[in-house]
Amino acid sequence: MCGIVAYLGKNEAYPILINGLKRLEYRGYDSAGIALLNSTGSVQVNQNELNVYKKAGKVANLESFTESKDRRGNIGIGHSRWATHGEANDKNAHPHCNDDSDIALVHNGIIENYAILKEELMRRGHTFLSDTDTEVLIHLIDEVKTENNCSLEKAVQLALRQVEGAYAIVVLSKNDPEKLVAARKSSPLVIGLDQGEFYLASDVSPFIQHTQSVIYLDDEEIAVVKSNGDCNIRTLEDEEVTPFIQELEQNLEDLNKGDYEDYMMKEIFEQPDSVLNSMRGRLDPKTQKIVMAGVAENERWFKNANRIIILACGTSWHAGLVGEFLLEEFGRIPTEVEYASEFRYRNPIITENDIVIAVSQSGETADTLAAIEMAKKKGAFVFGICNVAGSSISRLSDAGAYTHAGSEIGVASTKAFTAQLTVLTLLALEVGKLRGTIEAWTYKSVVDQMIQLPKLIKQTLTIDSEVEEIAREYNSANNFLYLGRGYNYPMALEGALKLKEISYIHAEGYAAAEMKHGPIALIDESMPTVVIATKDSIYGKVISNMQEVKARKGKIIAIVNERTEEIEKLADHIICIPETTEQLTPFLTSIPLQLLSYYIAKQRGCNVDQPRNLAKSVTVE
Repeated sequence: MCGIVAYLGKNEAYPILINGLKRLEYRGYDSAGIALLNSTGSVQVNQNELNVYKKAGKVANLESFTESKDRRGNIGIGHSRWATHGEANDKNAHPHCNDDSDIALVHNGIIENYAILKEELMRRGHTFLSDTDTEVLIHLIDEVKTENNCSLEKAVQLALRQVEGAYAIVVLSKNDPEKLVAARKSSPLVIGLDQGEFYLASDVSPFIQHTQSVIYLDDEEIAVVKSNGDCNIRTLEDEEVTPFIQELEQNLEDLNKGDYEDYMMKEIFEQPDSVLNSMRGRLDPKTQKIVMAGVAENERWFKNANRIIILACGTSWHAGLVGEFLLEEFGRIPTEVEYASEFRYRNPIITENDIVIAVSQSGETADTLAAIEMAKKKGAFVFGICNVAGSSISRLSDAGAYTHAGSEIGVASTKAFTAQLTVLTLLALEVGKLRGTIEAWTYKSVVDQMIQLPKLIKQTLTIDSEVEEIAREYNSANNFLYLGRGYNYPMALEGALKLKEISYIHAEGYAAAEMKHGPIALIDESMPTVVIATKDSIYGKVISNMQEVKARKGKIIAIVNERTEEIEKLADHIICIPETTEQLTPFLTSIPLQLLSYYIAKQRGCNVDQPRNLAKSVTVE
């Protein structure tokens, strides 16, 4: 959840750290802080100054606070916090220091056994200034270093052997002014390299303009980078690791808002391109042939699978629900969709004939990673779908496919969601063809329409101003109901989630037929109901559900692909989208749902890119 950035090199660290924290702020914005080591190059301690500055709130608060401070130094660490242990205030902000304030640490993750460690450290005379689990870790490293009279990296190694939980950390010491020590377990950490300079961060966004060469640390690895250009990586058990340097394909433009006011709006309007990019190289428009390397190289698994289990969280879980419908319809394989957070704790039945599909935008979702590890231990084949190259899920999976949505900065997922739908649809079509379970005309029809999707999404985006006007009428509502059936039932869930996330309005998504089993009791003239009523195989049933809402004087916002006389009579507002085959309607119905949430949130004065209490990448349980 939190964002980490660090720098060691010949340049001033402060501007690199501050700019890096701004790019990482989507990971947490409860507080921010930096530690700068101003070293003369001498090993004499009294000539090295370690300055730590931290403030509650966003990075802008920290930037203002440090304007009059000493910001010199060629080595430093920074942190943007999403609060877990302790309130969002100055004292709980990172970096944290030991009693002598000569070692500083930033941390992303949760130390599960911190209470036991803290009690023992207090007994040994350590004083704690915060309520965080992280401060326990820096005191533990200090204690181990003192007791064993060892190097900083050895102290980190020994201390982490006592730690239970998840962590990505970077440590610097006033007494070791030529190095940074970093380590990770179940939280992401990447090292950027550029001719003797080193950048360390939770993801590549803080340093993408400086270097394209990176090393992704694996679990339980410790890296030591030095000002002489050395980079040494070892495991917690002290085994040497040969670094694998990768070259990035991202660019700085992906991280800018361009002409848009918010990242969320930019990312909504990027969906024609992100869907196209996720199809490119996999679906040939001329031959209409789908080729996915992860499937082609593992045909026996998909031909012989008894069951598919899709694991995901949040918006990715909704994409997984659509994937379930597609895989069962086209591939005729029994498919289940599970919250990864629940799956790993209920002793699930997994066999060697199962395929587990893990879906995650970041590829770092902690619950999904833990569920993957469980599935692999039980012999299942794991297929990963994620948006970030080099992420933990991509490395842990047996095979997989990247979505090519590009960097998604807005906390509420938009383009990454439709990119996930793209990959899941291609996967279902390929599996259906491989197993001989999809009729040729169905395959051709869906592929034809997939090729048209970028154009259809672009056409759908022209309803932008229309949705903005509808939002004005409902931005003061306290509750919303979203209804959908079939392929658009997951979209009702997704629409409700989007509204909750960014506008803080309570909303519920339901399968429309389930409305009369409870939610109908809530409907009155002040309760807006968004109904997805596209012309499909169960259109008549949805019309009946709309009549039930109207009979209770409910206000209806209908999302349709054809204005019929029935719809005109029942709906207070109609949003019309282009027609496509039934299985692909979620690509288009998602657009007005995203726009409606966006405009309601904006009109209520909410920060759509950084909604309260949320972070982009959920790397803790």
